[in-house]
Amino acid sequence: MAGVISLTLNKLEKNREADGLLNDSDGKKSLTDTSLNDFTQSIVGRRLGPGILILTCSTQLLYKDRRAWELCAEINNRTDTRVNTVIPTQVMELCEEVTKLLQIWTDAKDWEQIRIKRVIGDPDRPILLCGLGIPDRHGLQQSRILITMEEIGRRRGAVIEQVRDIFHLTEREVTVVQNLLKGWTNKEIAHELGVTEQTVKEHIKHIMAKTKTTTRTGILVQVLRL
Repeated sequence: MAGVISLTLNKLEKNREADGLLNDSDGKKSLTDTSLNDFTQSIVGRRLGPGILILTCSTQLLYKDRRAWELCAEINNRTDTRVNTVIPTQVMELCEEVTKLLQIWTDAKDWEQIRIKRVIGDPDRPILLCGLGIPDRHGLQQSRILITMEEIGRRRGAVIEQVRDIFHLTEREVTVVQNLLKGWTNKEIAHELGVTEQTVKEHIKHIMAKTKTTTRTGILVQVLRL
């Protein structure tokens, strides 16, 4: 990042187009510490990283960054008609699952055992939720829940094409993956394909083996990370 900033600043100095960044006694522009910091922050600000939420086990919100606000609003606009809902239902449900694990894993060193992942949202713009429980030796009330939210993958058509090639899926297995991306149940997929639920389960089993996963969610995470 430092190299990128230095190169950019050199270009700005040469072109004399860094408005407000450069200004010396001869009327030429010079870089100040404040303007450098502002310039750096503007670059960092354009990078879309994961959103971060920190909550208590009673789901009291302690921290929520700007990206998390944006993603929560995006989820609510798509899936929740209740305008006053700040934290989406799917996120609250994830928090509840993490809290249940925090009641089992109570030692601070157990934090690695308390991880849950969910893929939610529109298949064309999926969001990966990761829930992490942080136990506290003083009990559940002092324990914390960390949630990260991140848009993953690309448009579904491009994803499916790459999935077929990378994991060597058959056409029927590709169709099953497409329906998994829609959030369909085994029964719904079976009805769509005109096969039994057991046949769908066998297809999913083969897809798990090829993607080296053990759950339906695992398949989605592998697919949408491409």
